[in-house]
Amino acid sequence: MITGIQHATFLTRDLSRARDFYEGVLGLQRDHKRPDMGYDGVWYDIAPGQQIHLMVLPDPDAGVLRPVHGGRDRHVALGVEDLAKLITALERAGVSYTLSRSGRAALFCRDPDQNALEFVA
Repeated sequence: MITGIQHATFLTRDLSRARDFYEGVLGLQRDHKRPDMGYDGVWYDIAPGQQIHLMVLPDPDAGVLRPVHGGRDRHVALGVEDLAKLITALERAGVSYTLSRSGRAALFCRDPDQNALEFVA
């Protein structure tokens, strides 16, 4: 049956702005093996066999109000080694976040295109 998640894909309107967030704030490294797919985008390696894909495509949810807390919206949960270090990077970049309401060592934030991300220690 299912053996894992190989990648999660997020839509972006502005690839440069999205790359500033994913590379500059989150520290992800670009996978330069992405083939020409007929539209702009970037792949990021997260762990062996796991990636985040960004695709420059129109936002089908443009104009929809998203909940402030990303845990009440569709999101992907990513593991982190050091939640305090992530909080420092988010605060330095002016990215707002909310702590998990479940009591877990986790937080939620949004990328520049309002995609919700959860980070779990």
